[in-house]
Amino acid sequence: MLGPYDRHARVVREVHRVTLVSRDGGLKLIGEAAPVAEVRERIEKILRRARAGDEPDEASMMRLLSATTEGAEPEGADAAARLEKTGPRIHEVRPRTLGQGRYLEAIRSHSVTIAIGPAGTGKTFLAVAMAVEALRRGEFRRLVLARPAVEAGERLGFLPGDLQAKVHPYLRPLYDALNDLLDPAAARRYVDNDVIEICPLAYMRGRTLNGAFIILDEAQNTTPKQMQMFLTRMGERGKIVVTGDVTQIDLPDHAPSGLVDARRRLAGIEGVAIVELDKSDIVRHPLVSRIVEAYEDEPSQQ
Repeated sequence: MLGPYDRHARVVREVHRVTLVSRDGGLKLIGEAAPVAEVRERIEKILRRARAGDEPDEASMMRLLSATTEGAEPEGADAAARLEKTGPRIHEVRPRTLGQGRYLEAIRSHSVTIAIGPAGTGKTFLAVAMAVEALRRGEFRRLVLARPAVEAGERLGFLPGDLQAKVHPYLRPLYDALNDLLDPAAARRYVDNDVIEICPLAYMRGRTLNGAFIILDEAQNTTPKQMQMFLTRMGERGKIVVTGDVTQIDLPDHAPSGLVDARRRLAGIEGVAIVELDKSDIVRHPLVSRIVEAYEDEPSQQ
């Protein structure tokens, strides 16, 4: 009833302000009288179904526990979309260049989209924006953001803290993109309820993600084997977006880039779109475009 890693309990606490506590083989509900009564009714309904041999699956459990009484969503609506039902809306995002327009259309119409382009072209930001909006519409159950933990020419040494603290600096750009799109409290709520997961690429091994929108950022720093592993994580009703800049490869010992390899292998495969952005698609400070051009004219020395 509490769900894997207490996921269901967190949803109940967030949506209904009721805390579920497991005690002596039973559940204790803590909160105000009205929401406690409503949650108890929902739990009893789930138990009746289970005892009758119709044990709800994960999606049904989330739907039964998270739906609110007022303005309830239709049967089959996804829990992820409901978590922000009354919250602040996502900032409106529109393409600002022709290349960005092609990129967004590719994401809408393909199961796998690979976007390659220089810094400032909005590769990651637009992918996260599309994913969050798709979550709100109930098209996907969750969003998974992954990034390889590769140092950009520096040796950071032994970082302090637990494993999460050690990998956090590598994932910071993904948190920044999320916070640019959502109110920080809403972004935390998504993450706390496992609707949005931000993780190192290594955490993806062995998983199959059904109904998930999956984004791989900084893909130029994957090896071909890592890229193969990532692309095969997609499950049913899933979508993948891969972003990277082939001019900023930080792999050690000149190892081959999985992004370059994927561009070659997957070109022309049905269901896969490869979008190339260039300096005309840069939407950061105008100086960024001139900096990119300067480094293109005279490649930097190692």
